[in-house]
Amino acid sequence: MNPVLARSIGLPQYTAGVPGALPMADAPVGVILVNLGTPTAAEPRAIRRFLKEFLSDPRVVEIPKPLWWLILNGIILNVRPRKIQDKYASVWLPEGSPLMVYSRRQQAALAHAMQTRGLNVKVELGMRYGEPSLASAIDALRAQGCERMLVLPLYPQYAASTTATVVDKVAEHLRGLRSQPELRFVQRYGQDSGYIAALAAQVQAHWAEHGRAQRLLMSFHGLPKVSIQQGDPYHAECLDTAQRLTAALGLTEADVVVTFQSRFGAQEWLQPYTEPTLQALARDGVRTLDVICPGFAVDCLETLEEVAQGCAETFHEAGGESLRYIPALNDAPVWIDALADLAERNLLGWLPMRP
Repeated sequence: MNPVLARSIGLPQYTAGVPGALPMADAPVGVILVNLGTPTAAEPRAIRRFLKEFLSDPRVVEIPKPLWWLILNGIILNVRPRKIQDKYASVWLPEGSPLMVYSRRQQAALAHAMQTRGLNVKVELGMRYGEPSLASAIDALRAQGCERMLVLPLYPQYAASTTATVVDKVAEHLRGLRSQPELRFVQRYGQDSGYIAALAAQVQAHWAEHGRAQRLLMSFHGLPKVSIQQGDPYHAECLDTAQRLTAALGLTEADVVVTFQSRFGAQEWLQPYTEPTLQALARDGVRTLDVICPGFAVDCLETLEEVAQGCAETFHEAGGESLRYIPALNDAPVWIDALADLAERNLLGWLPMRP
């Protein structure tokens, strides 16, 4: 509409950089990197606040709401924060939570990579639980003129309790907006060739420095077995990632063990479980073991405390000599390049054509 006519009848004008503006050909597009979230401090009050939000999500705990409310508020939130505060403290970095520190580094590295490629892309970080929130990430991008956004959850394998709940939370924020931005979502990247190559490079770098152990164990985050029975593709996607990584490393199935960690509660979860498998390997004469966690985009409590510390102790007590944890991809340059490729492919049609 003609600006003069718009003003004469009292209608707002579309202005680049103002939320709700029409996307211009030269306007920036946005990428929201999404991770799970973390307590803001390694102390009970912050841990309780984080767990309350996380464990109140009906996609995370799928049991009848009234029963779970009693368990969560009557037992878990009164006991677990103090029980696990030392675990958080054992991995806390000078800059804060490792999950937050490494996620921020990924955000900065991806933004730099896109800028180096000459792409007008803004990158924000949003946590599914806690801060910075997904709502704040969306609002920050709109304030920078982005009306087209790619939501990129840092979960390589899709699960309803991770990727789907990101979609839920984004939609919740959008319901309150009169003018909504255009959105695209990356559902998974566990089969992405760049991601597999980055994992392989991480393992090979570890071998070059420390030598190769007798076995390579790939430990994925667990999921209740009932979730798979209800149609969740997570288990199959983890096995697919493991097969691709095995092939990329030139290994055979005999060289690799795939397990699932972080079991919580009494119900059956995906098997084999990580810790019992470590014990069995040690009893069977395996003395050295390398462990990588391909389902985690950055190092966090589950990799640094549960695996690098707890699993190493379990393996040693069972007769093993050395369990070496291979760090997550974090901000490794080969992974940032692959992440930029992934983002750029999913932004096709929104970015100017390269000359």
